Amino acid sequence: MSNTAFPDPAWNTTLLSWVALFLLGTKHMEAAVTQSPRSKVTVTGGKVTLSCDQTNNHNNMYWYRQDMGHGLRLIHYSYGADSTEKGDIPDGYKASRPSQKEFSLILELATPSQTSMYFCASSDAQ
Repeated sequence: MSNTAFPDPAWNTTLLSWVALFLLGTKHMEAAVTQSPRSKVTVTGGKVTLSCDQTNNHNNMYWYRQDMGHGLRLIHYSYGADSTEKGDIPDGYKASRPSQKEFSLILELATPSQTSMYFCASSDAQ
């Protein structure tokens, strides 16, 4: 039975070579934004610092929290190194942006109401 899609066997080899070249040319993409720690449990009144590092050299960075049954809510944001702005729910939080790649969220006196999922993001656009 002949192959009607590629009647010439040379096409099969050529196609296979292009597929292999394409796959070899791809590379693993690393995360551009890294948060640490991945999880944190603390006592009421304890200090917690959540760190965020980004490798894209973006000017804008953001800290959000997401509570059960709610969407993301902006806590603090920054338009560049040494710049922090209050978001929609800044009470109980401080932020620090010592460099272009680092943006930290600080809970000076952690409370049970701050139990949440926290997310950091970076962006070129505002």
